Amino acid sequence: MKSPLTGILPVAPTPFLDDGQVDEDGMRRVLDCMIDQGVDAICILANYSEQFVLSDEERARLMRICLDHVAGRVPVIVTVSHFYTGIVVERAKAAQSLGASMVMMMPPYHGVGLVPAEAGIFEHFQAVSDAIDIPIMVQDAPLSGCQLSVPLLVRMAKELEQVRYFKMEMPFAADKIATLIDQGGSAIEGPFDGEEAATLLADLDAGCTGTMTSGLQCEHIGKIIRSYLAGDKEAALAQWTACLPLINHENRQCGLRACKTVMKAGGVIKSDHVRHPLKPMTPRTRDRLLQLATDMDLIALRWGK
Repeated sequence: MKSPLTGILPVAPTPFLDDGQVDEDGMRRVLDCMIDQGVDAICILANYSEQFVLSDEERARLMRICLDHVAGRVPVIVTVSHFYTGIVVERAKAAQSLGASMVMMMPPYHGVGLVPAEAGIFEHFQAVSDAIDIPIMVQDAPLSGCQLSVPLLVRMAKELEQVRYFKMEMPFAADKIATLIDQGGSAIEGPFDGEEAATLLADLDAGCTGTMTSGLQCEHIGKIIRSYLAGDKEAALAQWTACLPLINHENRQCGLRACKTVMKAGGVIKSDHVRHPLKPMTPRTRDRLLQLATDMDLIALRWGK
């Protein structure tokens, strides 16, 4: 893996068949499609991978399938989040042993009412950092209901050897990214944004060096980052403006279902099934999604045809 890692590091969806079973062949096809989109790395088993509806056995099996199939073509980031520190440590060690280039983890939480104090959060990340030799990406996301302060993030970056990357998704992410970089200095190796790149230009202005989106339109969002980092901010703005309608529709109307629906329409996977209690999107939302995807001539929409 190049260091520091920059660019677009999208989350791979987990495909299921119509009966809800994991589609192993579809998982391999998803990875191939994303690599053909020109991604800089792939993240697996994240929230947009529906990690919260997978059994432990399914999770372990998918990790093996993904790392075996990618086979070093791009770096693979394995999400290892769990409330119990011991499980996170074991997941991180397993990911490293199978060839992961990085792990990503959220702070420990179980609903907004069960979040440890900052000392416990630090110790949670410290245990993983001490157990592995690959980088850790800290995911700072609204889903956790956990407020990770900039001083805590800076302390983790400076004192924990493997904590080097940060995915910043909280409201007003740009200001937090800028402050994190200012206070953390060289310890902040990889500041990234998320939220389907909805705030990407502001976050790039603040100093982020990449984004972790879904696998929907990686070929287009990747151009934004590469243009910006090359110094062509006007081209980055123009490209981001072109991507915004689809970014907005995915982020605000579709969520994790968008990528799977487009990949099904494009012949990448057989089904866009989501496990209960998640529900399929409405025909109205789906029609608009596919119209916007067609307008962008997405690779995922024609990859399997």
